[in-house]
Amino acid sequence: MKLTLRIHRQDGPSAPARTVSYEVEGLAPQMSLLDALDLLNTRLVESGDDPVSVESDCREGICGACGITVDGRPHGPQANTPTCHQRLGAFADGATVTLEPLRSGAFPVVRDLVVDRSALDRIIAAGGHVGLDAGTAPDADSVPITAGVAEAALDMAACIGCGACVAACPNGAAHLFAGAKLTHLALLPHGSLERSTRARAVSRRLDEEFGPCSLYGACAQVCPAHISLTAVAAVPKQRLRALFRRDG
Repeated sequence: MKLTLRIHRQDGPSAPARTVSYEVEGLAPQMSLLDALDLLNTRLVESGDDPVSVESDCREGICGACGITVDGRPHGPQANTPTCHQRLGAFADGATVTLEPLRSGAFPVVRDLVVDRSALDRIIAAGGHVGLDAGTAPDADSVPITAGVAEAALDMAACIGCGACVAACPNGAAHLFAGAKLTHLALLPHGSLERSTRARAVSRRLDEEFGPCSLYGACAQVCPAHISLTAVAAVPKQRLRALFRRDG
């Protein structure tokens, strides 16, 4: 199998960008896009050229590091699938595939396909945490939580912070990401005293760093963790609640 990879190359944040095409042969349909980039980079290094910078870690779809834009779509053509699990079988043999960094004003390019997603980290720093006593660990059953609440919280906690939702949104909003964090922590009794403080802090950071929610729904279509649009609705809900409650 052979593909032509049209790749965004950029030597640094302030360097001019360019698109370079590479023909990569010896591929197999079961290989992932990252496998194809590994093969390309091995050949570039062997020939004395600079490899393509791309971020990845676990390659199991749980770390969120590998996000790129593939033919204009965050992660790739397969819905709700991270880049590391996008298989080459989704492309025709001999096809041309365009690889770019995640496109968002909140994610400046660092080099080639790598972007700075620290704006998401600042949301977590603002409110994605709870304050607990750091003494002896309590018994596992000391805080009763029903199975339904636990499952709902875990569904939201599954967000891997890849940033694809931001890149997919026409307005560059991060409401799916922030709403997942707010919902996860609001459902659990741990940190309930900080619920209003958390909502206010996260909302301020959203307003400062990201665009308003477009209500377009593209975020949920690319989310590898299958976070639902109910997370988006949680942002104004928690923000409104914080206007009238002083529990934190």
